Amino acid sequence: MALRVLTWNLFHGRALPPRNADLIDQFAERIASWPWDVALLQEVPPWWPPALAAASGAQQRTTLTSRNQLLPLRRAVARRWPELIKSGGGGANAILVRGASDAIAAHARRRLCLWPERRVVHAVRDAHGSWFANLHATVHDDPQARREIAAARAATLRWAAGAPLVLGGDFNVRDPDLPGFAHAGGVKVDHVFATGGLAPTAAVELLDRGDLSDHAPLLATVGKSA
Repeated sequence: MALRVLTWNLFHGRALPPRNADLIDQFAERIASWPWDVALLQEVPPWWPPALAAASGAQQRTTLTSRNQLLPLRRAVARRWPELIKSGGGGANAILVRGASDAIAAHARRRLCLWPERRVVHAVRDAHGSWFANLHATVHDDPQARREIAAARAATLRWAAGAPLVLGGDFNVRDPDLPGFAHAGGVKVDHVFATGGLAPTAAVELLDRGDLSDHAPLLATVGKSA
């Protein structure tokens, strides 16, 4: 059975060219319209995941990343003037899994660094025993990003313990190296990898985001390897 995995950096809920407005409904509508089974989302306003999951008929798990001190104040400013506060509105990574209320059987996370910003890899296990991990590595520091990628690889392999595993997200390097994983597709710094008996079964697809975000959403398809 093929699994369709979406990865998308939401640019803190902003658009290009800028629209100084709360765009949660537009992002939710776009995400809900696409044919994915699991969505790996980065730079998500921390209060968005429940609404995104509800719009998509999905369950969700979230982990906070950077700039979340005094979050109620940041949220108030970001909802009214997102282009004033920009990434200062707070950040989170979210994983959405479509299916029943028991679609997510487990959730794991590991902090990768605190400086210059908090970075985390987290993953869920679905009801069939497959793992899906989400990473947003440090930007503008290639050696640091590669250290985080290596740590995320080790952590997710430990969690999966040989079970099917997908690791995707914003790696912030164009050529991430994950030994033992098959590259299921990528554009610029956004990539999807698979291991544990999974391999890509179709070319990665770029989805139409309109003017939302500064990253292209990618849809990778993986299935049992031969």
